[in-house]
Amino acid sequence: MGAMKAGAAAAARGLAKRFYSVKSAPKVDAKIQLHPQELEITKLPNGLVIASLENYSPASKIGVFIKAGSRYETSANLGITHLLRLASNLTTKGASAFKITRGIDAVGGSLSVASTRENMVYSVECLRDYVDTVMEYLINVTTAPEFRPWEVSEVQPRLSVDKAIAFQNPQVGVLENLHAVAYRNALANSLYCPDYMVGKITPEQLHNFVQNNFTSARMALVGLGIGHSDLKQVGEQFFNIRSGAGSAGVKASYRGGEIREQNGNMLVHAAVVAEGAAVGSAEADAFSVLQHILGAGPLIKRGSSVTSRLVQSAAKVTTQPFDASAFNVNYSDSGLFGFYTIAQPSTAGEVIKAAVNQVKTVAQGGLPEEEVARAKSQLKAALLMSVEPSGGLLEEIGSQALSSGTYASPAAAAAKIDAVTTADVVNAAKKFVTGKKSMAASGDLANTPFVDEL
Repeated sequence: MGAMKAGAAAAARGLAKRFYSVKSAPKVDAKIQLHPQELEITKLPNGLVIASLENYSPASKIGVFIKAGSRYETSANLGITHLLRLASNLTTKGASAFKITRGIDAVGGSLSVASTRENMVYSVECLRDYVDTVMEYLINVTTAPEFRPWEVSEVQPRLSVDKAIAFQNPQVGVLENLHAVAYRNALANSLYCPDYMVGKITPEQLHNFVQNNFTSARMALVGLGIGHSDLKQVGEQFFNIRSGAGSAGVKASYRGGEIREQNGNMLVHAAVVAEGAAVGSAEADAFSVLQHILGAGPLIKRGSSVTSRLVQSAAKVTTQPFDASAFNVNYSDSGLFGFYTIAQPSTAGEVIKAAVNQVKTVAQGGLPEEEVARAKSQLKAALLMSVEPSGGLLEEIGSQALSSGTYASPAAAAAKIDAVTTADVVNAAKKFVTGKKSMAASGDLANTPFVDEL
C-alpha cells in the first residue's frame, strides 16, 4: 500500500508538467461561432465515470463525486466523514497543507468539500487558465492524503464547533433526529460527528476509510468548462490508484418511531414522515408532484406560501404565525415523505393535525386536473432553475453519473414529470397515510401530539 501511495504522490507532483492540454480558453477567430457542446460521459474499465460539458466558460468547475457518505460509516468510526470534510486541506503525499491553501489562493481558485448521507464531493473552481494548478491539488487531496497524527489532532476540536454552529438552526437538529428514528442503520447515521467520538477517530481509521471507499469504481470525475479528452486523460492517469468496488454498505431499513426534544425554544419545529421512494423511480416523481401540490415552500425569494394546501389548511385552525411545507427526500434505496411545520407552542398540535388531514384529503381523490398540472409546472420550473448555476449543474450531473453512469437531461426529466398521472399522485398520498410514521420535534412540546395520536 505504501508503494501505491508513493506512486500516487509522484503522479500528482508531475501533473503540472504532463497535464498540458487544458491551458486557457479556446482561441478562435471572432467570425467563428462556438456551438454549445453536448454532455459526454465515459466509463473507464476500472469503473471510473468521467462526465464533462464544454460550455466555453472562462471559469472551470471540476468535481470528484465519491460513494462515501455517512451511510457507509460503522459503529467504530461514526463521524469520520465529518472529519474528512474538515481535513480536506491537510498535508498530502504531494503537497503540504500550506502549499495547498496558498497555491489555490494564488490563482484565485477555491477548493470545497461537501457530503451527504450518500456521497462526498470534492470540487475546485478557477479560471480555466489555471485548471492544471488546481487540478493538481484536487488529485492530491482525493488520492494521496497523508493524515499526519498531529494535524488530525488539531482538526478534531473543530468537529464540535462546526456541529454547534450547524445546530444553531433548529431544523438541522430535527432532520438529524428524524433520520435517526426513521432508519435502523445506514441512513440513520448523522452528517455530524457524535460528541463521544470527538478526539477518538485515528489517522489509521481515516486511511482505512479512504482505502475502502475512495476507489475508482465508486468515483465520478465531472467537469464544466473543460474538454472531455482533457478530463479523460486526467482520469486515466491519476484516478486509477485504487481499483475494486470497495465497501458494499448495507441496505437502509426503515422502521419508524419518534424523537421529542423538549427545550426552551420559542417555536416548535416538527417533521412527520412515512417511507417515500428511491431516487430515479417513477414513484419518486409522483411524490415530487405531490410535494408541490401540498406546498414546497415559497416559489419566489422572500415570498410566501399562502396558496399552498398545507398553509391554507392550517390557517383555518389558527391565527398565530406558523409555517408548513411538504418534505420529500430520495436516496438510492429509500426515501422520506411528509411535512415540516413551525408553529407557536400553543398551536403546534392544531397545525400538525391540519397538515395530516390535508394529506388524507388528497389521498381520498377528487384532485382537480388543473391543480396537478400547476404542480407539474412548478416542479419543472424548480428543476430547471436548480441547474442554472454551475454548482447546481455540476451536482446534478455528478450525482446521476455516480449512481447510474448516465445523465438524464432536464428535457428528459421534464418528460418523466409530465408522465405522472393524477392517480399516481393519489397513490403517493395513500402511501403516506397508511405508512408507518416517523416524527421528530423540538421546542416546548406540551401541546404537540405524539406520533401515535396523528
